[in-house]
Amino acid sequence: MNFATRAHNHNYETDFIVRSLLDTDWYKLAMLQFIWLHFPDVNVRFSLINRTRSVRLAEIVDEGELRRQLENVRSLRLKRSEAIWLQGNTFYGERGIFRPDFIAWFANGFTLPDYRLSREDGQWLLDFEGSWAQVTMWEIYALSIINELKTRAGLAGMAETELDILYARAKIRLWDKIERLRPVSDLYLSDFGTRRRHGFLWQEYVVETMAAELGPAFIGTSNTHLAMKHDLEAIGTNAHELPVTMAALARTTEQLKVAQYEVLRLWQETYGGGMLVFLPDTFGSTQFLKSAPDWVADWTGLRVDSKDPVAAGEEYIAWLESRGRDPREKRILFSDGLDVDEILRLHRHFGGRIRDGYGWGTMLTADFRGCHPRGGKAFDPLSLVCKVTAVELGGAWKGAVKLSDNHAKATGPADEIARYRELFGTEGVANAPVLV
Repeated sequence: MNFATRAHNHNYETDFIVRSLLDTDWYKLAMLQFIWLHFPDVNVRFSLINRTRSVRLAEIVDEGELRRQLENVRSLRLKRSEAIWLQGNTFYGERGIFRPDFIAWFANGFTLPDYRLSREDGQWLLDFEGSWAQVTMWEIYALSIINELKTRAGLAGMAETELDILYARAKIRLWDKIERLRPVSDLYLSDFGTRRRHGFLWQEYVVETMAAELGPAFIGTSNTHLAMKHDLEAIGTNAHELPVTMAALARTTEQLKVAQYEVLRLWQETYGGGMLVFLPDTFGSTQFLKSAPDWVADWTGLRVDSKDPVAAGEEYIAWLESRGRDPREKRILFSDGLDVDEILRLHRHFGGRIRDGYGWGTMLTADFRGCHPRGGKAFDPLSLVCKVTAVELGGAWKGAVKLSDNHAKATGPADEIARYRELFGTEGVANAPVLV
């Protein structure tokens, strides 16, 4: 792929960013079936949140083009070949994860609901509202669309020679990372970079290059479309939206306290097997582990998100040992703001003590920092998220809360955040800069 020539000559007006419903993180599909099974009547609201407030997206991303891309996704339907692949493929060693009745609904009954778009103080206000089983899929599509439109705005007006230099530098940077990782033994990496990618074609190039150059150390991609197209493993766990939404549905304090475990019980009942990796930091990892039922220690592993990764890994190992489990038989997946230095540092620290793996996202598929031949930050990645922000309960909308292991990543109404913090505590929660 000659990215420079394509960017220079391409007619973007005929080029849709998302061309398949499978162009999303695999865990969205696993969660979609879970929601469809257990929460068919729940209504939610998802909202776009740009945590990089210094980047005024509404002044960069054209409204007409944004609407055109969003409308295109709403027109997509699951293809027959995609339905066959989902139903017949093996995921995490198990065939038949997706039920025939779910696939039939996804192929024939699923539609993305409408959206609300407006601007305020240089930012796009973008909301999606409706059935949880419909709205949830907007998250990754919306993020990848806005990030690629930001990329296209940065490419506009660049001469072909400048584009050559831009992509040559980005390719050299990727190659340098691969060269540093290649000699490392027992390293397991996967691509988690769909939501903040530079662009679809660049993500595909990165995934193909990683697979070719790192061999078995590159275990797959979270992008379901790329996994299908290139015969790779589709990788994914589950996300904060599950306990966030279940907690918002709680009608009593006791229901709120146990929501984070009730989600896991339902998930295990639904999937079991190799998909038992839990995400503990929705309301703080320390409190989660302290109060977790003993059966949680039998799960395959833990995904670290917003906590200092060394502290999180040591906490998990100590917790496993206190519950009489051997950490060497468990998996820990690091996935927050990773780059090659951090991956190597964590592997040196935890290698041999626990089965460490790395879901490499933004700094794998969107690392164009300093690559522009004339300087500037047009291609620097954003901390852009799309979160469930409200749940309909008793005919009224109720704010949804995520606390995180990082105070700076908390989302929700201020009074509800305060109430949750009083209930769950803040032990082990820190203040840290939000990079991505």
